[in-house]
Amino acid sequence: MELIKEIKQTKIIKNLFIALMGTVLLAISAKIKIPFYPVPMTMQTFVILFLGISMGWKLGVATTSLYLFEGIIGLPVFSGTPEKGLGLVYFSGPTMGYLIGFVVTAFIAGIFNYDKNIIKNFFKLIFSVSFIYILGILWLGNLIGWEKPLFQLGVQPFLLAELFKVLIILFSISKIRSLRKYI
Repeated sequence: MELIKEIKQTKIIKNLFIALMGTVLLAISAKIKIPFYPVPMTMQTFVILFLGISMGWKLGVATTSLYLFEGIIGLPVFSGTPEKGLGLVYFSGPTMGYLIGFVVTAFIAGIFNYDKNIIKNFFKLIFSVSFIYILGILWLGNLIGWEKPLFQLGVQPFLLAELFKVLIILFSISKIRSLRKYI
């Protein structure tokens, strides 16, 4: 009985360490950015898909949620921090919908079974990442007004880069999935 308890504690510590390393990866990817208004383009969507696929939905969602928590409490992990504010002030700005979409995307990317059919996998990845933009646009519309050209501001500038990131994930999906055996 003592051995079972020890194994469970070891697994919790291992998963916590993996989640913390995932948040570091997300924070680094947030700082790799091309400035756009009102939302910058970063490598975070690539990392979110990577985390969901490699970790599975449970650890992917936990990692993404931990990342958001770190940002909300004031750690400078988000793209525009610390220049544009910290904590809840930054979180509730124009990027909030996109940030919440990260959790949904990690969940959806983590639950899909990826197979050898490249077309199916492509559409699964597009479907997964679309939630970042759907929730981002919904929040952006509430924040800056629905009369603004929301698609042109919050989605269109990112489409080509997003396609590139999805293609990188797509062609390395079998290698990414193989990481699950270590987690």
